[in-house]
Amino acid sequence: MHPEVPPAARNDFDRAVNFMRAGNKLEAELGFKQAALQYPQFAAPLVNLAILERKDGRLDVAEEILKSAVAREAGSAVAWTELGATQRLRGEFKDAVSSYEQAIAADPRYAPAWRNLGVLADLYLGDPRRALTAFEQYRQLTGEEKPVSGWIAELRQRLGLGPAKRPAAEAPGEGKPESSPPPPASPGTPPAGNPGATPRGTPEPTPQGPGDPQMEPSPANATGAPTESNAPRAGG
Repeated sequence: MHPEVPPAARNDFDRAVNFMRAGNKLEAELGFKQAALQYPQFAAPLVNLAILERKDGRLDVAEEILKSAVAREAGSAVAWTELGATQRLRGEFKDAVSSYEQAIAADPRYAPAWRNLGVLADLYLGDPRRALTAFEQYRQLTGEEKPVSGWIAELRQRLGLGPAKRPAAEAPGEGKPESSPPPPASPGTPPAGNPGATPRGTPEPTPQGPGDPQMEPSPANATGAPTESNAPRAGG
């Protein structure tokens, strides 16, 4: 559970968020630092500070800030997911797995953690079975079909599992075949070290990125489909 957010904390945080959205990094940074000092029970001010650092390419600084964030609020799935995304960008793949698993343990319905884990397992760890489990869980939580269904179909084919059974549109007993899954994602150049992997259409999402920073994840962010604009990149 997240700590209760006092109205004063919400107001201070929203002010910093508005600066962040407006591209005023200096004022946003000052606001988040002040909020972090005044309300040490919350991870979100530190998470957004880390996002600012990550956009500037200071991944080591971002990681340390996020470690402080999860130390403050161990139940924040957002903070753990952001830590995992930063560790993945730094090539710390095993640490990233651990962080995503911590996010899932904190909130099993926080869909971005499942998707990030799937991307990491497939493209960077060469573990298609783990990736398949993660993507199937992500699709179940979000209802997202494209491009996730294509990734799932490709992984099942690679593992020799065949197409997944899907609910038939017709009423039971009509004897009509179930609908087939969408085709696999378009092929591309797999990353080094994992020649069997099919590149995913979008990098790992950042659910609490500058477009929607907040004190705690909203229901829409907790289960909604991440977008390309929210994907973390070194140096912004």
